[in-house]
Amino acid sequence: MALSQRLDLRQGQSLVLTPQLQQAIKLLQLNNLELAEYVEGELAQNPLLERDDGDGPAALEAAAADNLTRHDDDGERRIDEGDGFVEMPEDGGRDTVDRTSSEVVPSAAEDPSDVDYDNNWGSATVQETDGVAAIGAGDLASWGTVGGGGAPGDDEFGLEQTMADSKTLRDHLLEQMSVEMQDTRERLVAAHLIDMVDAAGYLAGDIDALAEQLGTDVDEIERVLKRVQRFDPAGVLARDLRECLALQLADIDRLDPCMAALIENLDMLGRRELAALKKVCRVDDEDLFDMIAEIKALNPKPGEAFERPVEQPVVPDVIIRRGPDGNWIVELNSDTLPRVLVNNAYYAEVSKVASKDRKAKEYLSECLQSANWLTRSLHQRATTILKVSSEIVRQQDGFFEHGIQHLRPLVLRDIADAIGMHESTVSRVTSNKFVATPRGLFELKYFFTSAIASAAGGEAHSAESVRHRIKTLIDGEAPNAILSDDRIVDLLRADGVDIARRTVAKYREALRIPSSVQRRREKAGQAALTARR
Repeated sequence: MALSQRLDLRQGQSLVLTPQLQQAIKLLQLNNLELAEYVEGELAQNPLLERDDGDGPAALEAAAADNLTRHDDDGERRIDEGDGFVEMPEDGGRDTVDRTSSEVVPSAAEDPSDVDYDNNWGSATVQETDGVAAIGAGDLASWGTVGGGGAPGDDEFGLEQTMADSKTLRDHLLEQMSVEMQDTRERLVAAHLIDMVDAAGYLAGDIDALAEQLGTDVDEIERVLKRVQRFDPAGVLARDLRECLALQLADIDRLDPCMAALIENLDMLGRRELAALKKVCRVDDEDLFDMIAEIKALNPKPGEAFERPVEQPVVPDVIIRRGPDGNWIVELNSDTLPRVLVNNAYYAEVSKVASKDRKAKEYLSECLQSANWLTRSLHQRATTILKVSSEIVRQQDGFFEHGIQHLRPLVLRDIADAIGMHESTVSRVTSNKFVATPRGLFELKYFFTSAIASAAGGEAHSAESVRHRIKTLIDGEAPNAILSDDRIVDLLRADGVDIARRTVAKYREALRIPSSVQRRREKAGQAALTARR
């Protein structure tokens, strides 16, 4: 067959992810704190973007000159208890107008098409609210480890500026080494051992490898290790849990042969095999319970008292509260949402100067386009989050009214079909975002649970609500009537939940609840301790 060249025309459709669309998708899956960090970077590199503080001089001048395009990404939406979702009134929408150009972004009242980041590209206007009491980053204490005060002339001081540097476990051990050890060779070995301590206080490295590295024998490493193990806190530099507890008992002179036998059989203690432990330790019931109480008083992780990680508070992205009329109000946390302005007046002024410079003119055009796309992306992100959150509240109204027992089974497709969006959009909205409700702080993903069929053929039950029922049943069981997995299955089926025994076992293990045999041993031991007291 002869080879030849020819020119063909073909027509087809394909989805092209433009840089602007990629930016919108990226912003959609960020939470409010990550979004604020991203916007700070854009403000630093785009001269046409300005931060909207709401009451600063720049905002007042902009309002007076009326030459700034403002895109607010905060708003609220109401959920009616009787009818479900209630849209905003027609006169509540407004146009977002660029005062220095003829471009008009239609509001939700004029363009009812939904925003879909995967298929469509539109704009919607969210009703603004002022004076909403919201939980924000400004209401939460910021903790740090930076010592010293603020710079001279600072009017405000954060709590982190008054906190002293916390001493680490390594520093604490090195201080003791400098006092207790005088031999240079021993100090060198001890310093290497201290460097091998993990955050819990255990020796994480290999002694044989350390001996080869330092060019010495294992016996010398062991000898120095025993000296360092007598440092404060007791139990530090242990190689396992048994050695850690033994070091602490030896520090208080309680490591007798009976206690040593108990330490060597911690696995039996974990299984609550008290009868076997009495034989191994050669003690009676009273002595065994005293020994167990002493074990419980020890610290299995002595190093954590020095190096505690700073816990960052979770800041909600969405706030749900009860309105004065009894309806649910869904609103974005405006305290953590960034607000930006596009300074078209500055663009018009600078473009006149740079009109003869082609590169400068192209740069200004790119900055203006990037700023406009950013503000629109922020606006559409807020609209989409409100729409998804409002539908979640509507479909999970029973949870907000009565609690976890009334949590309905819900999947991403249910929300996507209800609001006319793609499942991937709903997934991005609900990822890594938290909502503050009258019942606590939850991740948006929490409200999506699988379904468990009803025994009577009625409405299915949420897997999360079934887990809660299992935990409630086990918490309420009597010491002399421990519920087995089969018995829990019978009780749930009598309550209308069609569930298998292996599912109950899986949920129980996910809740970190031991088996019925272990619970029976634990409660028997607790009852014996209570009777002795």
